Amino acid sequence: MAIVRNIDVTAQSESSFDDACRTAVIEAAKTLRGIMSFRISESECVVEHDKIIAYRVTGKIVFQVER
Repeated sequence: MAIVRNIDVTAQSESSFDDACRTAVIEAAKTLRGIMSFRISESECVVEHDKIIAYRVTGKIVFQVER
């Protein structure tokens, strides 16, 4: 039986929510192995001078614990 763990992460992109999600997984993969999913719990846009300048997502990275 596999044991899984999840951690909260936040990532940001200047281009899209999709890119912010990819960035979250890529950065987490630098220190975690066995990532199974990224579940978005919150998304927001950063606005300056009435223009969207960044897309931000917060969510859970789910990964398998190694024994």
